[in-house]
Amino acid sequence: MTTPPLQQQQQQQQQQQQQAQAARDVNTASLCRIGQETVQDIVLRTMEIFQLLRNMQLPNGVTYNPNTHGDRLGKLQEHLRMLSVLFRKLRLVYDKCNENCAGMDPIPPEQLIPFVEDDGSKHEDRSAGQCRPATEERREILEVNKKLKQKNQQLKQIMDQLRNLIWEINSMLAVRS
Repeated sequence: MTTPPLQQQQQQQQQQQQQAQAARDVNTASLCRIGQETVQDIVLRTMEIFQLLRNMQLPNGVTYNPNTHGDRLGKLQEHLRMLSVLFRKLRLVYDKCNENCAGMDPIPPEQLIPFVEDDGSKHEDRSAGQCRPATEERREILEVNKKLKQKNQQLKQIMDQLRNLIWEINSMLAVRS
């Protein structure tokens, strides 16, 4: 007669172990997505709270309906309770993300972004092959920008000439009339 409760305990332990394993398998990206959704829910709830507060009348005796006021107050308290639950959930997600990322070495942004520097002493460990494509691309962009400025200047001169020509034509027509 003791085997069924023993089997139930074993099944419960297995289920708890599976749930714990599933909780550990949640990756940081999905946690960040959950955190983002939680923040969106917090913003939505906060907007609803402000909407309720804006529509809520103070009980100053003017068209005061205790039932309506009680309902709105109940809704407000429910929203505030849900808001505190969402903040607790966000804290848990934040702590879990920090826990998952604790073992990672942060990569400095200087290594992720190719910089054009005057002195090469700052990042000597980078090979010349890595910097060359970035500098060539930067040089090409500068050349294109220079050509674009020249074309814009030419277009401006043409527009000025056309404006002057139109002005002269209009002046001749005005004198003729």
